[in-house]
Amino acid sequence: MRVLFITPYVPSQIRVRPYQLLRGLAERGHAVTLLCPAGSNDADALAALRPYCERIVSAPLSRAAVLANCLRALPSALPFQAAYCRTPALLELVRRTAAAGGYDVIHVEHLRGAELGLAAMVADAPPMVFDAVDCISLLFERALRRSPSLAARAMALLDLQRTRRYEASYGAHFPTTLVTSPEDRWALETLRDGGGGARTGAITVLANGVDLAYFAPQDRPRASATLVFTGKMSYHANQAAALFLAQQIMPLVWRERPDVRLQLVGAGPPPSLLALAADTRIEVTGWVADLRPYLAQATLAVCALRYGVGIQNKVLEAMAMGAPLVASRQAAVALDALDGHELILAERPDEFARAILALLDDPARRAALGTRGRQYVERQHDWARAIATLEDAYAAALHVQRGR
Repeated sequence: MRVLFITPYVPSQIRVRPYQLLRGLAERGHAVTLLCPAGSNDADALAALRPYCERIVSAPLSRAAVLANCLRALPSALPFQAAYCRTPALLELVRRTAAAGGYDVIHVEHLRGAELGLAAMVADAPPMVFDAVDCISLLFERALRRSPSLAARAMALLDLQRTRRYEASYGAHFPTTLVTSPEDRWALETLRDGGGGARTGAITVLANGVDLAYFAPQDRPRASATLVFTGKMSYHANQAAALFLAQQIMPLVWRERPDVRLQLVGAGPPPSLLALAADTRIEVTGWVADLRPYLAQATLAVCALRYGVGIQNKVLEAMAMGAPLVASRQAAVALDALDGHELILAERPDEFARAILALLDDPARRAALGTRGRQYVERQHDWARAIATLEDAYAAALHVQRGR
C-alpha cells in the first residue's frame, strides 16, 4: 500500500510508537510518505527516517506557534492538545499533499494530530485510520485525582470537558480508531456512547511492542542493591511516580536495607525531582543517550505509577532487558503478564517495600522473574504483531470505503 503517515511530531526512538510502525510498514514493503512538523533540532531524527520513507514532507512548528495555537483555543471548544499543530502552514501542507492523491490509506497519529487528519479529508480522499494512542481525557481525570503537581491538575481541569467532547466525536470523523490498550478502548467507547458521539467507526487495540533486538538482556552481572525507574521525567505522571517511590517507598526499604541505591533515569526532571539527589543514595540522571546500561545493571526495575493511560513502554523495555520488575497495577494494566510469575504487582508503599526487600534477598527468584518477563514480551509484544494488526486495520478501512 501507499500510506500517507501524518504525525504531530517527528517519529524517533523517543516517539517510539510511530517510529516503529513506520519502520515496520516500510520493511513489509509499503511505500510511506511521512508528513510532520519539524524544528531546527530535528535534522538528525529526520535523516534517520529517510531509509524507511519514500518521501518526507514537513513544515516548521515552533514553541511560540504552539503557544499561540493554545491561546487561540482558550475561548473555544477546541482542546489544547487538538490545537497543538493547528497552524495555517501545516493545515495547508496537509490539504495539498492529500489532494495530490496517490495514496491507499491515510494514517494520523494522536489527538495532537487530529486536526491535521480532518484537514486531509479532501475530495476523493482514501480511507483514514486514526491512531488515538491513548484516551487523553481519561489521563486528565486521573491527573485531577492523583497528581501532586498543581500545574498538572490545573491543566487537566481546564481541558478535561473539551477533551471529552472532542474524543466522543472520533467515530463521526474516523472510520477506524486505534488505541494501545483495552482500557483506552473502553474509555473512548464510553465517551462515544454516553456523550452523544456517533456510534460508527471501529475502535481497535493495537498494543505497543518493544524492540527485542535493541532491548536485549546483556551478559553482565547485575548490581546487588540498585533500583531503577526510567521514563521522561518532564511528564507529570512519571514525576508523581518518582516522588512516590523516593519519598514513601524507599524509606521503608532503607529501614531494612540502608545500602540500597535508587536511580531515576530520564530527561527533564523538575526541581522537585532534582532535589531528591540531596540524599546520596538517590541518583537523578536527567537525559541519557542510552537507557540500556541502567536497565542492564539494575538489581530491580520499579515502576510505581500512580496514574496514567495506555501501555507503558518503560515497563516493556525493562522486561525486555530481563530486569526483574516490581510495578503498580496501573503500570501493568494493559499487559497480560502474570503477577508473581513474570512481574510482581504492588500498590501501597508497604507492599512495594515488602516485594523489593524479598527480591533483594532472593537472587534465584530475581533471575527467574527476569527471564520469564523477557519471555513474556517476546510472546506478546514483538512489533511484528503490531504491524500485522495495523495492516488488518488498513485493509478493513479500505473494505468499508469500497462498500459505500
